[in-house]
Amino acid sequence: MSLYVALQMDPIEDVSIHADSTFRIGLEAQARGHRLFQYTVDQLRYDEGRVIARGRPVTLRREEGSHVTFGDWAEVDLSDFDVVWLRQDPPFDMGYVTSTHLLDRVHPGTLVVNDPFWVRNCPEKLMVLDFPDLTPPTMIARDPAAIRAFRDRHGDIIVKPLYGNGGAGVFHLDPDDRNLSALLELFAGINREPMIAQKYIHAVSQGDKRIILVDGEPVGAINRVPQVGEARSNMHVGGRAEKIGLTDREYEICKRIGPVLREKGLIFTGIDVIDGWLTEINVTSPTGIQELERFDGINAAEKIWEAIEKRVAAA
Repeated sequence: MSLYVALQMDPIEDVSIHADSTFRIGLEAQARGHRLFQYTVDQLRYDEGRVIARGRPVTLRREEGSHVTFGDWAEVDLSDFDVVWLRQDPPFDMGYVTSTHLLDRVHPGTLVVNDPFWVRNCPEKLMVLDFPDLTPPTMIARDPAAIRAFRDRHGDIIVKPLYGNGGAGVFHLDPDDRNLSALLELFAGINREPMIAQKYIHAVSQGDKRIILVDGEPVGAINRVPQVGEARSNMHVGGRAEKIGLTDREYEICKRIGPVLREKGLIFTGIDVIDGWLTEINVTSPTGIQELERFDGINAAEKIWEAIEKRVAAA
């Protein structure tokens, strides 16, 4: 089966070939005989009944400094593709939401991964609310008095933007920290969105585990360890990835959420677990598959494509 595949992503010429998950997915697609076309979200449009993208065919290779060859610029109708990957990085703002609405208009005739309807309706920090017994105490609010009361109940807390990514804007506030009010004022001045507050889990110093799921099934995990003196373990802000397995508790979490992910067409997801507590379900642009492959030899990209090819064949 040879598929025509579009990658909606940030500029592919700028990615890290040893870390970027979309690049690894593209390499695996080529190895399976699929053709690739890449465009950025600013080149996506609805035009008199058609969803059009302007981009270029690409050929990828794992060569530092020469990892992509582009074909000629072209405008394409996304309904002509077998698969479209929704892979631009957040923040999950109205531009991101709009792109999901446009992609809704070609899915499922063209398989969009992940399903844009559920990407829009299951942002990472909100989907966990469906599993309150698996998550640490959590509040979503704009009211400073409510967030202060939450800290009074739980002591150390984490406060972060509801639709952020990569560890940006994440703050650890202990009971004596005097910056909470100023911090909330700062966020209120930037946007009108609520904040998310969670009870701080001290075991994060030993790592924040990223578990990769394909079609709702766990395929492996990496541990992301924060730098000394840093509350954030995201690799974007210096977290160190290390080899690790899954615990019985983590398998139980995956067993609970897996059927929901599969039902919603969320084929490639990455959940974050700290000391047995589910903190995020990443559905927009999850990453970590290259680190998993290096540590454990698990080719998650192969498993992802097997799941996609099965769905396309069944359509």
